Amino acid sequence: MATTTKKAASTSSKTSTKKTASKPTGKTGKMENSEFHEFFVDELKDIYWAEKHLLKALPKMKKAATSPELASAFEKHTEETNTHIATLEQVFALLEEKAQAKKCDAMEGLLKEADSIIEDTDAGTMIRDAGLILAAQKVEHYEIATYGTLVVFAQNMGHTEVAELLQFTLDNEKATDVALTEVAESFINEQAAAE
Repeated sequence: MATTTKKAASTSSKTSTKKTASKPTGKTGKMENSEFHEFFVDELKDIYWAEKHLLKALPKMKKAATSPELASAFEKHTEETNTHIATLEQVFALLEEKAQAKKCDAMEGLLKEADSIIEDTDAGTMIRDAGLILAAQKVEHYEIATYGTLVVFAQNMGHTEVAELLQFTLDNEKATDVALTEVAESFINEQAAAE
């Protein structure tokens, strides 16, 4: 029990020291010498790579879509992804960091899966469209999880403006997910089941 108390006291002492050393400075709230800040920036680089690669994949998904409604949804998502990239570049500027991409293994895997769906389904079928929606929603859910966490990280470090920008993107990702569900439920899933 004495060991636990010493550990708690030691941890408490380290915590107070770290809190003092990582107070936000400057108008961006950047935390100097903070591993958490470095981790945050690293994750921004990861989602930046993800968005840039998604931007390249969406036109292929649009071309593979059977229904005009799904093709239109992919076209709209392409425009939104351009905005997400620009928003991330704005976030990097606010943080006084270089907008740099770091390979995102998760997005790479999700986009490979989308390619597999295209290869494994017949062109002109609702089964392909259902599969493309599945692939797109997996991407959306990954982005929603990432942006949701990044918003909280930014808030905890006092990066208010950054948090607001990331929240805007998060809200947009959620709206895209809902739009894809609506397309799927309006007729695609039913027709795919009948094929």
